[in-house]
Amino acid sequence: MPHMLLIHEPVGQRATRTELEGRHLYERMLRWGEDLRSRGLLLAAESLASTDQAVRVTAAAGKARIVDGPFAEAKEMVGGFFLVNVGTREEAVALAQQCPAAEWATVEVRGLAPCFDREK
Repeated sequence: MPHMLLIHEPVGQRATRTELEGRHLYERMLRWGEDLRSRGLLLAAESLASTDQAVRVTAAAGKARIVDGPFAEAKEMVGGFFLVNVGTREEAVALAQQCPAAEWATVEVRGLAPCFDREK
């Protein structure tokens, strides 16, 4: 049962670290991902660039609207994700608790499902 572990971090948090601190945290995340991969749990993982490099696109009423980041209203950004394949939601939550990013960010656990699927 695939689940996304979405890493929500405060906007600007990365800028508060030195390059050495950032590299150390990134290496911890890479090692954790490799551990998941060696256990056959990891389907995919990526770190995402900061929102100051992002673009938002909408096409309401057939008219495209493009907004460049950074986004002033954003308090958090998705900094990355781990796509894992586990047996239950509880197993995904247990992995999220072990994720190094849980020390400085929020790890959101979401199962994959079609957009029309309604939870009971």
